[in-house]
Amino acid sequence: MKTFIVMSNSIPENTIPKNEPVLNYEPGSMWREALKKRIDELKSQRIEIPLIIGGKEVKTGIMGKCIMPHEHKHVLADYHKAGKEEAKLAIETALEAKETWNELSFMDRISIFRKAADLLSTKWRCTLNAATMLGQSKSAHQAEIDSACELADFLRFNSYNALRIYKEQPVQAPGGWNEIEYRPLEGFIFAITPFNFTAIGGNLPTAPAMMGNVVVWKPASTAVYSSYFIMKLLQEAGLPDGVINFIPGNSVEISETVLSHPELAGVHFTGSTEVFQTIWETVGKNIRNYRTYPRLVGETGGKDFVVAHDSADVKSLVFSLMRGAFEYQGQKCSATSRAYIPESMWPEVESELINNLKRIKVGPVEDFSNFMNAVIDKNSFEKIKGYIKIARESKDAEIIFGGGCDDSTGYFVEPTVILTSDPNFITMREEIFGPVLTIYLYDDFEKVLDLCDKTSPYGLTGSIFARDRKAIALAKKVLVNAAGNFYINDKTTGAVVGQNPFGGSRASGTNDKVGSPINLLKWVSPRAIKENYLPIEDFDYPFMKET
Repeated sequence: MKTFIVMSNSIPENTIPKNEPVLNYEPGSMWREALKKRIDELKSQRIEIPLIIGGKEVKTGIMGKCIMPHEHKHVLADYHKAGKEEAKLAIETALEAKETWNELSFMDRISIFRKAADLLSTKWRCTLNAATMLGQSKSAHQAEIDSACELADFLRFNSYNALRIYKEQPVQAPGGWNEIEYRPLEGFIFAITPFNFTAIGGNLPTAPAMMGNVVVWKPASTAVYSSYFIMKLLQEAGLPDGVINFIPGNSVEISETVLSHPELAGVHFTGSTEVFQTIWETVGKNIRNYRTYPRLVGETGGKDFVVAHDSADVKSLVFSLMRGAFEYQGQKCSATSRAYIPESMWPEVESELINNLKRIKVGPVEDFSNFMNAVIDKNSFEKIKGYIKIARESKDAEIIFGGGCDDSTGYFVEPTVILTSDPNFITMREEIFGPVLTIYLYDDFEKVLDLCDKTSPYGLTGSIFARDRKAIALAKKVLVNAAGNFYINDKTTGAVVGQNPFGGSRASGTNDKVGSPINLLKWVSPRAIKENYLPIEDFDYPFMKET
């Protein structure tokens, strides 16, 4: 007997989602105890992490280790590394899965990711948070706003925005029907995700997949641990085999294989500016080999600024500098790393800043009283240490707080504040990606705005602190291209999905605003369809008649 599949003809209500509530994990709370228990459970295990290609576990025998940055002798997992052959297999598997994935209705696709969000905010919450804390050395709060809340928000708001896009249709005219079909791209998407945000690790492969694409996903080697749990979460939510293929491993071998493939349809990237520029160059060299022009979407580095006007609230400025520069050890692309302070305000700002920095504790994530934890790995530790050494030895700079580095147990760097007399000092220009804030004192507000705009090649985040509305308006005007996310009397970090679409331009990326329709539109190729209801009865027009 033949089975007929009846497609749903319902048009669902598309309600704006609410942001996932942030749990506080205060002493005595149920969630605090559950999180601490899950941390202990994950620490007590040493798991093996395979590649996941077409839903199957693939083991290469070429191994890497997932360690705890704050206790670098502790191994959480051993993971198998992909090379060229596994990258080829992942591409082939993704392309095989494409037809059946595209045959699903958009509601069936979106339901998977909405289910994943609900699973994440409940039974998977402690697992993702604990994995992020241990594997990426995030505090309970930093993990909560990232791996639980932001990732759930990405999944829910992308679902909402996908339906908004599908609903956007052209004007109708008598005698026919017009529509736009939002087709997935031809080929596959290559998602390359960073270590510093578990939510980005989940969003970069799922956003294109939600729009009907298939994905090859390479997570950062220092975030394989939490990324693996995301993959298992998606499988539990019902993601069909082969739609997203998880291949941690050799960056060079994987990229060479993927970026030269004729079916490459797009790259969804977050990482360093240098790597993204290399990807862009590689795609350019291969441009004649592709079936279609690959979409390149990248969010890269930042040299994020705070400009204080002499009307600013000093305590708000100081606490925002502290949170913006030192939460998650400054390892956010949006972290405050340079500040411009009026000379007239500096004595008060310096006193407040130093006194409050003395309250910061640095240590392992298991101790919830620590505000800061470890930087991600040895390479990062040495890089940050090198910048601090340059400042310590320079006649143009002075370390006024911190500067200590200790990697005996974990990769710990103290919150460090540099005061420089040179507005173009190296730590005012170059991205450090660590807990280092450089301050320059100025006496002319208009000139310092121009200086801020021109000092760095980046354009990601920045903020102005002022009570004077004319100063705020002038800063918005002069710094119009200096930051894709511009804050007024707030820190440079903490963009919330649905409220503050995130991304920057210049050397900071393509500014395609993750979590918004702007980003999702990158992963579709619209087809305009016109149906004519009335037959054409002749070829000529009225103007051609002589009488």
